[in-house]
Amino acid sequence: MAASETLPLHTKKLMPWAGINQAFALVYSCTILALIYHHFIGLLHSTSIVSIFLLIADSVLAFMWMTSQAFRMYPTYRQVFVEHLEHYVKEGDYPGLDVFICTADPYKEPPMGAVNTAVSVMAYDYPTEKLSVYLSDDGGSKLTLFAFMEAARFAAHWVPYCKKNKVVERCPEAHFGSLDSTSFPETDQIKMMYESMRDRVENVVKRGSINHDYITNEEESEALSRWTDAFTPRNHPAVIQVILEYGKDKDITGHGLPNLVYVSREKSIDTPHHFKAGALNALLRVSATMTNAPVILTLDSDMYSNDPQTPLRALCYLLDPSMDPKLGFVQFPQVFHGINKNDIYAGDMRHGCQVLLPGMDGLAGPFFAGSGGFFRRRVFFGCPSEAPKMNQEVSHSIKSREVLAMAHNLAGCKYENQTKWGRKMGFRYGSLVEDLYTSCQLQSEGWKSVYCNPKRPAFLGKSPINLHDCLNQTMRWSVGLLEVAFSRYSPITFGVRSIGLLSGLCYAFCTFWAIWAIPITIYAFLPQLALLNSASIFPKTSNPWFWVYVALFIGAYGQEYLEYVLSGGSAQRWWNYQRAWMMRGLSSFSFGSVEFLLKSIGISSFGFNVTSKVVEEEQSKRYQQGIFEFGVASPIFLPITTAAIINLAAFLSGIAQSCRQRSIEDVFLQVFLAGFAVVNCWPVYEAMALRTDQGKLPLKITLISVVLSWALYSASSMAF
Repeated sequence: MAASETLPLHTKKLMPWAGINQAFALVYSCTILALIYHHFIGLLHSTSIVSIFLLIADSVLAFMWMTSQAFRMYPTYRQVFVEHLEHYVKEGDYPGLDVFICTADPYKEPPMGAVNTAVSVMAYDYPTEKLSVYLSDDGGSKLTLFAFMEAARFAAHWVPYCKKNKVVERCPEAHFGSLDSTSFPETDQIKMMYESMRDRVENVVKRGSINHDYITNEEESEALSRWTDAFTPRNHPAVIQVILEYGKDKDITGHGLPNLVYVSREKSIDTPHHFKAGALNALLRVSATMTNAPVILTLDSDMYSNDPQTPLRALCYLLDPSMDPKLGFVQFPQVFHGINKNDIYAGDMRHGCQVLLPGMDGLAGPFFAGSGGFFRRRVFFGCPSEAPKMNQEVSHSIKSREVLAMAHNLAGCKYENQTKWGRKMGFRYGSLVEDLYTSCQLQSEGWKSVYCNPKRPAFLGKSPINLHDCLNQTMRWSVGLLEVAFSRYSPITFGVRSIGLLSGLCYAFCTFWAIWAIPITIYAFLPQLALLNSASIFPKTSNPWFWVYVALFIGAYGQEYLEYVLSGGSAQRWWNYQRAWMMRGLSSFSFGSVEFLLKSIGISSFGFNVTSKVVEEEQSKRYQQGIFEFGVASPIFLPITTAAIINLAAFLSGIAQSCRQRSIEDVFLQVFLAGFAVVNCWPVYEAMALRTDQGKLPLKITLISVVLSWALYSASSMAF
């Protein structure tokens, strides 16, 4: 009997609640259609601006809800059996693995984060001769190169330490910072070495220059001398430095170390560089000349390895002879460490990891999430029937003059001119969210993907710990997603035809994410302004249509709540998740939509802004205490603060009206919406009036919000 029949590498099963989801979707869809019908009947009798706005809001909500149900039709659970891999392939026959790590700014993304990520993957339980690590430094900083030179010296001690002692947490920062980590005889010595390296790197970044005492040999001095006065992050020649080469560089036990290569592609202010997608394509070409591994892992600089057997889990799919030959990549979830107890900014991405990706796994497969994806190299060079077979044949030293000359040429900023790179080859250009855009096109070409979500997270990264960074990050995603939604490869048209109806709707839900701003903004202001003007715009509690609104609200929120709690989240975290969704809707989605429109007509050229990974001590303390961090006078806060003021005023006005002159049933839904918003806005009120720390809301933003609130009220008084 074949090994695949007795010892499977993985299993797949449909989650038990799929049938319940399908039945609920049918009932809820009928209720939505009833509400839309009610709106149209109302418009026939009275065409008012309020009725039109409510129809628009509910139509967008209906569209987003219906696309979201595509994820819930066939949610899939997979399990991997790494221990069975030896029955399928010998360790010596594992495919080569090239790891791509991307960073862009040593001040926003401290080099020590990338160092920890690099050494954690260099210590993988994987044949060293088949493992190569490439760092893309899109900021072109000698500080980052210096940090990796330090990392190479430390890796000579760290890699054998991990393998000898079977350390599970192979990120040094996590290992030494864990209260549960086991101590070994050499632990204190290795820790001192790590702290010494960290101090040198952080000192260099703080000073902005490298002390000559830190440079240990002529090769390092020559490499760092390439940074001249004319060298800037946006205008510089390609820099490729082989820091470690397997077979020549050894660890302290005499065993070889994995290849470690620093790459900073050529930049010119006259040539588009296509942000992260361009950096990844440069790595694809450079790595092809050096190691040409058939499997590629992409990682963000702060997304370190949390499980040394992660590559073996990916191989359980990639090497399974019974697997679909069109399998292009294996996606692991993005999990974040350091999230505070109640996750006030909804940074743990639970909804994506537990609903979206498993839901797509039952269809054509999940999208690439930007980090944690194991790709077959050949997927970037055509559809399954046309893509060439990738054979790892490297006959020369990766430090040879010929190889380095070719690599520098391939990293040139004009190399892609008049080629298919970014269009039909490599990571695709045209959107700030190159990950989703690329995976959508790969699946349209016929490639499949699978979702691997082991109990122990494969990777752990950092999530923003202040509201400003969180909202700006979401705004950047919103712009990129809308670029995909309105491109020639829009999932609602091209995607539905090429991938299938349900997969296309899944991508549509993601790419039209920013249009949540429309119903959230309308429901955050319109009913409340009507209430302030003593106008009723919803059915009374005695009207049967009132219960349609109640059913839709409870149904949508109830489904989200059950999914969140059943996936292991707490009720408090769910509450913060839905509040963060509303905050993003008012600010990030709105600003992102406007930015996209301006960019589309050529008024704005929105660029890639790296999310800061720098953590200040006082800010970190407030975050761990569950206190919202505002701090800066940013216009992105204005929709939130203005909505907070108007909803508070409307809630108090509604209660007063009910007590004085009218029954509460006339305006119950409006009072409820205002009260619901007030409860959600409590952190905003605290930041406005009750706090004195540095994270409070700046007075300037509060005053502008008061003026805007008054202006909206004055304008609304003419409409009601």
